[in-house]
Amino acid sequence: MTRSIEFFDQQFARSASAAALALNPFETLALPYLQGEVLDFGSGMGNLAFAASRQGCRVTALDASQAAVAHMQQRATAEALPVRAEQADLRQYPIGADYDGIVSIGLLMFFDCATARKVLAELQQHVRPGGIAAVNVLIEGTTYLDMFEPTEHCLFTATELQQHFAGWDIVQNELSTFEAPSNTVKRFATVIARKPA
Repeated sequence: MTRSIEFFDQQFARSASAAALALNPFETLALPYLQGEVLDFGSGMGNLAFAASRQGCRVTALDASQAAVAHMQQRATAEALPVRAEQADLRQYPIGADYDGIVSIGLLMFFDCATARKVLAELQQHVRPGGIAAVNVLIEGTTYLDMFEPTEHCLFTATELQQHFAGWDIVQNELSTFEAPSNTVKRFATVIARKPA
């Protein structure tokens, strides 16, 4: 188990507080664009997956954390929502279907750059024509460094994510900055793009 998976597995196992189950700003940004069949790739506790399912989506939620997947499976049953949760090694997960929307928020930074770019290309390949990809990556930050494997993390440049969507219709392209401990910041790039029909 990598350091980042171990960290999040412990976090997810601790509690499912109301704050922990609230959508983060990136999930809130992506939600209005999701419809049909959705893949939440690196779903965490499934906040976005369940919000999307409540608006009529059928969601497959994948995460490496056993605790997160168990939580989602219990919640899907309890709330009778169409969310299928599975544990997976997302560094090398073979996506076996195409989707109307694929979301990957805050995941790719935990892979080495070659793997992050390969996974991003795989995600893009499995978006149906006319479908949506919503991807969020860290471009600068300090608070995650303890979770990163020393040689296995990837900070994208400020414009790199957008460049990977050349030829797509970019419907949202945002850079977000958040205060972090010790007078530092963490910055993210988020792209929501529609695949050409």
